[in-house]
Amino acid sequence: MDDRAIVSTLCATAQTMAHSGCRRLLVVSGEPDWSLHCVGQLIDALAGDWLWMGPAPQRGYYCPPRQMRSVLGREFRHGVFDARSGLDVEALAAMSGTLTAGSWLVLLIPPLPRWPLLPDSDSVRWSDTPGPIATPCFIHHAIRTLLNDPEVVFWSPAGLQYRDAPARPPWYPASGAPAAGQAAILAQLQDMRRGVAVITAPRGRGKSALAGMLLRAWSGPVLVSAPAKVAVDVLARHGGDKFQFIAPDALLAALDNGTAPEADWLIIDEAAAIPGPLLTRLIAAYPRTLLTTTVQGYEGTGRGFLLKFCAAIPDLQHFVLDIPLRWCASDPLERVIGQMLLFDDHASVAPVSGPLTITPADRRHWLADSREAASLYALLCGAHYRTSPLDLRRMMDAPAQYFMAARHAGVVGGAAWLVREGGLTAALSQAVWAGYRRPRGNLVAQSLAAHGGSPLAATLRGLRITRIAVTPTRQGQGLGQKLVAAARHTWGDEVDYLSVSFGYTPQLWRFWARCGFTLVRIGSHREASSGCYNAMALLPVSSAGQVMADHEHRRLCADWPWLRPWIDESLALSGPSGTTLTSDDALELAGFAFAHRPLEACLGSLGRLLATLPGMPVLRSRLEQQCGDEAICRQFRLAGRKALLCRWREEVAEALSAQDPEMAAQRRQQILQLQFFN
Repeated sequence: MDDRAIVSTLCATAQTMAHSGCRRLLVVSGEPDWSLHCVGQLIDALAGDWLWMGPAPQRGYYCPPRQMRSVLGREFRHGVFDARSGLDVEALAAMSGTLTAGSWLVLLIPPLPRWPLLPDSDSVRWSDTPGPIATPCFIHHAIRTLLNDPEVVFWSPAGLQYRDAPARPPWYPASGAPAAGQAAILAQLQDMRRGVAVITAPRGRGKSALAGMLLRAWSGPVLVSAPAKVAVDVLARHGGDKFQFIAPDALLAALDNGTAPEADWLIIDEAAAIPGPLLTRLIAAYPRTLLTTTVQGYEGTGRGFLLKFCAAIPDLQHFVLDIPLRWCASDPLERVIGQMLLFDDHASVAPVSGPLTITPADRRHWLADSREAASLYALLCGAHYRTSPLDLRRMMDAPAQYFMAARHAGVVGGAAWLVREGGLTAALSQAVWAGYRRPRGNLVAQSLAAHGGSPLAATLRGLRITRIAVTPTRQGQGLGQKLVAAARHTWGDEVDYLSVSFGYTPQLWRFWARCGFTLVRIGSHREASSGCYNAMALLPVSSAGQVMADHEHRRLCADWPWLRPWIDESLALSGPSGTTLTSDDALELAGFAFAHRPLEACLGSLGRLLATLPGMPVLRSRLEQQCGDEAICRQFRLAGRKALLCRWREEVAEALSAQDPEMAAQRRQQILQLQFFN
């Protein structure tokens, strides 16, 4: 079959697809020039919008993968995703959700035998490596998925690999009136007197449209919120003139100062993308709240949202929309993308009975069979509602990833995901401490140096527990603690400590404390991703790890009197509360004055300096008088935040020089040398 015959076959198939309301994946695998020639012929022959995602514009409507969210809420007929140099799976999932019934999604890939061996340019985003790496585990899994799907079409220099699709009945697009499932849920929502309702659905099921229908039908005032206003176009279209939007942070601020508008309903679209503590405050402010969220995909996972957030809401009403409205049921494109990116998260709640055996999970097995990857990912996905396909790629192919799995009869009941960190050279660790360098990766190891009290902290080796999960039927049995203990036993000879970085809540800290961890740091502002203060804790393994954990915990306790005004949490921290400057303080103050250590990392030593020496009015206005940055800049006629920070550093440098000029000059010279390391 020559190229013209192939193009003719694909055009005829597109007509059949439009009649049945389905979409399909066409994989074009070959050398670059040949692939572009083939796609160009198809674009010329088949009318459509032809959304093009890839590293460079070619034909049709171009959208860089990193700007995928700019096309959410829009619809396109046909699209091309260029994955020949790298595969951005978030963008691929987003693009598949924009294509209308009857569309081809054309996936450009290198020749199949070479694909697993080639560096993936997208890997730099998630692998914590300085350059692209090959990603054989995921690519082999993707190839297996594509080859095993009966409705994926392959076009290579050898010809067209094509199988006829099963016969499907005629499909008719939604008319705009509520579908049967939407109408039933709408009636129940209109009868709600008080409380919280949540609608979960895969993309394309009409959950946002249903929220807009509620807005239009309700006689009283309704507020709409969402992570981004651009994401509520569908809701606004169905809501009509009554649509009133307010961003979550703006609504929270209005609630705090008493200016929030009154409403009978608060509708929050894509609620899983909003931190749980913020959601909790919002839903408490209104008599009725409707939360909608996509159950899988690049936005996060609704399963985790239900388990981690919604389970704590009493009398919550949960509604599910299963039937797609923008394409037919059992859509081939949706199926193959879901299988490739493991969007089916039901395995995360599979019951596991019988005794569990805890052993490491070897990623090499995933090259031949990705079933274990799927079960581990499903469990870890369900435990964290901000999971994205990048986590799957990181799990499968990023270096220095370790896994523990608790299994019974091949079923995973618990899992831990750990990442190797630290082991930096002494020179690089000192440069991190001074604020001169921030190499990729090493989250806790770098923070111990950048925010802690030891310039050599990042030279120690650690394993950070990035996620830990236990299936609901086995929770409360100590399995999480056993997973931590097993990881320590398995890899303890290779590291100095286990670590964890988490959004601080008393309940979560109790778990880590039971596992033997020591709290060594808590941040001074709430993280946007969790709504909590970031905390770090260590479980020492070696004697060097024990020394560091003890030192950092004592430092945290000593600094707590100066940290407390910045942190709205009650922590049981006790220690010396004196104002005498120590040798550690002198080093840290020099790092602040003469290098780039952040203010937040030095609050304790700066507080003791202010209590010991007079002067420093600009710094004192911030730390002792708790004035805001803008007010301080106005008072002292400073140009902005950068000038303010410079002035703080100058004041500390002047105080150190006044106290001991020779020592200050010596320390300044030593710290400036940290910029020049090998």
